[in-house]
Amino acid sequence: MTPFTYITLALALVGSVIAAPAPVTPETATLAKRITHSGRGTFFNVGLGACGKHNVDSDHIVAISSSIFGSGGNCEQFMEITNTKNGKKAFGLVRDSCPGCGPGDVDMSPSLFQALGATLDEGVVSVSWHFEKKGFKP
Repeated sequence: MTPFTYITLALALVGSVIAAPAPVTPETATLAKRITHSGRGTFFNVGLGACGKHNVDSDHIVAISSSIFGSGGNCEQFMEITNTKNGKKAFGLVRDSCPGCGPGDVDMSPSLFQALGATLDEGVVSVSWHFEKKGFKP
């Protein structure tokens, strides 16, 4: 082998070591930043949702905007919803998509809507919300 070949091999070896990802350990692991959304909260009469589960109005169910729902990656994930007018909070389970909702809007089962201290006569409340980590149970 020529000296040029040795130098090329040495540089390739050094480059592969530098480019290798560091192992993730409990000391280096980080949590994903929680994103708080805000928008309108409305209610709907639940039934068979886009996640393939049948629900009843007494379940705390949430339909999220189609743009966030996508292919259903948040199905069966809890979210915490806050009524920004009175500060009341409740947990809801994502089980449906809301095609008419904007990105920060949520459509809730009547029982969840009322758990936020709103009456069905109000129809719309201002809310903020965030997803809980997958596997969370209230």
